[in-house]
Amino acid sequence: RYTMNNLISLFKVLSDETRLRIIHLLNNHDLCVCEMVEVLDLVQPKISKHISKIKTTDLITSSRNEQYIYYSLNKDSSLYPILALILDESKENQMFIDDINKLNTIETFVCER
Repeated sequence: RYTMNNLISLFKVLSDETRLRIIHLLNNHDLCVCEMVEVLDLVQPKISKHISKIKTTDLITSSRNEQYIYYSLNKDSSLYPILALILDESKENQMFIDDINKLNTIETFVCER
């Protein structure tokens, strides 16, 4: 069902704290990079680089709204069931909770949906 390369790619993506935080945020909301920048307090190029790495696993999809690209988890990915288990088991992690709380308290973003 899963190829060795798919599993290796998945676990490489999940081995980075920032990518885990991005994936956890995307599990709760579709977001553009500017929103992730504000929540994670990282620069745009760094977020974009992490997004590119996550995209190699087919775990996220994107859609364009004017000049902004919004990312969401690809629940149709063959790897999503594994990711869903990991997300469920880690939902009580304080860092992830803090990220979601911060996202929910920001009133305006650069992209202004």
